[in-house]
Amino acid sequence: MLGVSPAASAAEIKAAYRALVKRHHPDAGGDNSTILELNAAWEVLGDLNRRRRHDHIHPQPPVAGGGVSGFSVQRDRSRSGRSAVHDAELQQWLQQVHGPIDRLLAQVINPFPSQFKALSADPYDDQLMESFCAFLEQSQARLDKVELLYRSQACPPGAQAFALDLYHCLSLVKDALAELERYTMGYVDSYLHDGRELLRQARLRRQGLQALRRELVA
Repeated sequence: MLGVSPAASAAEIKAAYRALVKRHHPDAGGDNSTILELNAAWEVLGDLNRRRRHDHIHPQPPVAGGGVSGFSVQRDRSRSGRSAVHDAELQQWLQQVHGPIDRLLAQVINPFPSQFKALSADPYDDQLMESFCAFLEQSQARLDKVELLYRSQACPPGAQAFALDLYHCLSLVKDALAELERYTMGYVDSYLHDGRELLRQARLRRQGLQALRRELVA
């Protein structure tokens, strides 16, 4: 990830991240999508606990030539070069794991803007806050199901990077719910806005995954 080895130290990861951001920043002629990928990689690898979870789920080393962050889908083999067994495994994983996960995530991400708007009318209104807390409780229950689904089947060959992108999307939603829960406990505006931003990023990540899924099965 970020062009460093799995055994890289925290300092080496930070240095690689900074160097790549400087190289690919839009002000230097880069593009926003690359910066988003780099930020996604840094948010996982720059956090010790997330990195441990990532290394536990994806112990294999990154594939050479897989992009600046390793978070894009690997296209090292054409569809014609994939075996029928691998195609079947991929289709099964997409249908039984990604499909249900995507639907559950939609039930968290899509209703949030209306929930946010309703609460913003008067955050100190007990009824509005109760409704918002109920939404958070339901969302957490859905996320618990998502995490079980994610661990239910091993990722098939050729989709490891896709699965890592999906894991990052789950992490964004999980962190968002934690921030929003903190807001309900103390009405600190930064928690509410941080949670909103994390869910916005999760929505974009989910949309990207839907596009990448179409490429995987093309």
